[in-house]
Amino acid sequence: QVQLVESGGGSVQPGGSLRLSCAASGYTVGDSLMGWFRQGPGKERERVATIDNFGNTNYRDSLKGRFTISRDNAKNTLSLQMDSLKPEDTAMYYCAATCVRWSTNCRYWGQGTQVTVSS
Repeated sequence: QVQLVESGGGSVQPGGSLRLSCAASGYTVGDSLMGWFRQGPGKERERVATIDNFGNTNYRDSLKGRFTISRDNAKNTLSLQMDSLKPEDTAMYYCAATCVRWSTNCRYWGQGTQVTVSS
């Protein structure tokens, strides 16, 4: 049984940083396309960043330079470093695995972790 468990969310002021982690069990990170997705209040879920089995990364255009996706094969975790956070980054953030490239179609999802950016 695949489980993805996110952690690291919280409240932060604009300009601050957070690091999200996703611990995988029943699944080996790197086996397929994984990613971070988010859904803000009243908005549709959107792709934040993905990393494929070769380690190639891709980011939502508006987030390039502020967010960094990475994985640790030894710890079997996926991470998202978020810097220079803005109020519009406020959302529930989800880790997902076995995703279709360029989409929000993924087979496995975590339960999400809330990120709130506010002064």
